[in-house]
Amino acid sequence: MSGRWFSSVRARATLGATAVVAVALVAAGIAVLLSLRGNLTSQAEGEADGVAREVAGRIAAGTPYPALDLPDGDENPVQVVDRDGRVLAVSEGLTAISGTGVPDVTPEASPGAGRDDDDDADDPGTGEIGDVTWHGQGSATVDGESDDYRFTQVEVTDRRDETVLVFAGASLGARRDAVGTAATAMLVGLPLLLAVVAAVTWLVTRRALRPVESIRREMAEITASQDLSRRVPEPATHDEVARLARTTNETLTALESSVERQRRFVADASHELRSPIASLRTQLEVGAAHPELLDVPGAVEDTVRLQHLAADLLLLARLDAGERLAGAPVDLAALATEEAAGRPGVTVEAAEPVEVTGSRGQLGRVLANLLDNARRHARAEVTVTVRRSGDRAVLDVADDGQGVPEADRERIFERFVRLDDARGRDEGGAGLGLAIARDVAVRHGGRLTVREAPTGGALFELRLPLAESPLAEKPLDDGA
Repeated sequence: MSGRWFSSVRARATLGATAVVAVALVAAGIAVLLSLRGNLTSQAEGEADGVAREVAGRIAAGTPYPALDLPDGDENPVQVVDRDGRVLAVSEGLTAISGTGVPDVTPEASPGAGRDDDDDADDPGTGEIGDVTWHGQGSATVDGESDDYRFTQVEVTDRRDETVLVFAGASLGARRDAVGTAATAMLVGLPLLLAVVAAVTWLVTRRALRPVESIRREMAEITASQDLSRRVPEPATHDEVARLARTTNETLTALESSVERQRRFVADASHELRSPIASLRTQLEVGAAHPELLDVPGAVEDTVRLQHLAADLLLLARLDAGERLAGAPVDLAALATEEAAGRPGVTVEAAEPVEVTGSRGQLGRVLANLLDNARRHARAEVTVTVRRSGDRAVLDVADDGQGVPEADRERIFERFVRLDDARGRDEGGAGLGLAIARDVAVRHGGRLTVREAPTGGALFELRLPLAESPLAEKPLDDGA
């Protein structure tokens, strides 16, 4: 069941969207925490800078070190040392410090340092405050409680021109708590937000895929019932699902048409085969009972007609199955001359060789079918013309008969269609010749059409890509 759940598009979409949002939120959370931590550290440095400069200002003004009135150590521990590392002053309650480089927190006596003696005449003036020369992190213990601090170092010259270092710190505890609170809020909120994203994605995907499920159910029912007249529901939208439904219905329509065409083909083929087989059987049965009454020529004729019909049906079956064509060059002019030989009343007009690529046997069948059809309807002559027209080879077969009515010029290419219903089967054939000719033309990337000939009869025009044309390797549809 779990494997089936993970195989659904909705589940994969939900997991994918949740994973992407989770990665994005984690990355954004880390960036926010780092930025918050950096800002709070900068604020701590700013606070430590202010305390250090304030103490440095008092030293530069001549305030004695014991009387500096340093800030409380629990908020801003201060340590004042000279160049030799001797501690001159520390905040009250500071019992330990690290990170400043001077771990001692016990002030030592500094003779004259910051001293305000009574000899005003020898007063050298005000000292000088230097720049912030260092930032660092360390810890301090004030009144028995330890904490982390951000330290600043400022150089200052007192009134006796002695340079001392002022270290001032700003507590990081409150800022660390702020970062921790933000991180906790993110850890709590992240799963909730991911749950909302997963739920919304699940619902939205379910709604989006509901038409797909309807299409699937309908297709399953069509498959089970084999009723190709049914159609899948088409959503009233313009998205991919609606296009899928429309394409599915178009496929069903084409499939229904193909199946119906196949059924008619089988029915017509059975009907056409029944007549010569029944006639042949009758003649054989009569011949078996009365040998002197056996019509051998008639039996042979029925057998030949049956053989031709079987050959036509086999060729149509191969064409419908998409039989791969042989890619050999074929000279249409020579082929037309060859097929016209032995057919009285047929003339061929070809000024030069015209080569196409394809199956010589199938193209020969096309010419034979067109010539046989033209001779059946011609009064006196049939003219075959082979020429070039751009990148196409054109073969025209024209007769001087009655022609084909405009309303029937497409119907004559359907299988088992004979316009002259009163015509005898022996004269008119089974109605497969023109259907085979058009199918072969389309398979060769060309087309076969019919129009009125200059003599008033029918003119069948076969257009095929020339052998040297790029279109020779690209079949065209019937309406090309």
